[in-house]
Amino acid sequence: MDQLDQITSILALTMGAAWASGINLYAAILMLGMMGTTGNVDLPPGLEILQDPIVLFAAGAMYIVEFFADKIPGVDSTWDVLHTFVRIPAGAMLAAGAVGDVTPALALAAGIMGGGLAATTHVTKAGTRALINTSPEPFSNWTASITEDIAVFGGLWAALNHPTLFVVFMILFILLMIWLLPKLWRGIKTVLRKLRAFFGGKDESFAPEPEPHAPTMHPIQTESDSEPPDKS
Repeated sequence: MDQLDQITSILALTMGAAWASGINLYAAILMLGMMGTTGNVDLPPGLEILQDPIVLFAAGAMYIVEFFADKIPGVDSTWDVLHTFVRIPAGAMLAAGAVGDVTPALALAAGIMGGGLAATTHVTKAGTRALINTSPEPFSNWTASITEDIAVFGGLWAALNHPTLFVVFMILFILLMIWLLPKLWRGIKTVLRKLRAFFGGKDESFAPEPEPHAPTMHPIQTESDSEPPDKS
């Protein structure tokens, strides 16, 4: 039973670190580092570096920057695009470090799965924000951003203190994202199509089909066909 609880705790921390990284990497690092520094949890050796004061300071500073950038319509989507190259590899590294002292093959497998989960949550967040930005008012951006921050802090706290419950909710969340991603992609394509039409681009999906032209006869052929047949 103790071994099962240990496996569940490692799985929850691995999935939680990767999932949170795809939403808000700096909040995830800050949360894990502070929990380890204050002694609330014992981080595995691969994540003990998050307790370093320099890492905590850098994560805190970047979290403050993201806190404001993430609430400005348009800026948040640009920020998400730039962080495609940051959140996903960082999520893979955190997942690999969360499994503890294991074989290199198992650490690599954890990193691959963590990178995939971080990519999925990142794409879900970026796609949702792109659709929210079609609304001119900023309140929906603020609500989404604050909800995401609360989800990261609350989710990591649950992963560290109630791992079994977190794993169950994470499985449900993954199923929800699988169902949601195709719909987000269709919505983003619609937005891009409208933007292309607005800025003067051609929208092929709404372009009228060319009308068929009646066949024309060559003038020489017409004259020869109009002559009466030679009866001689």
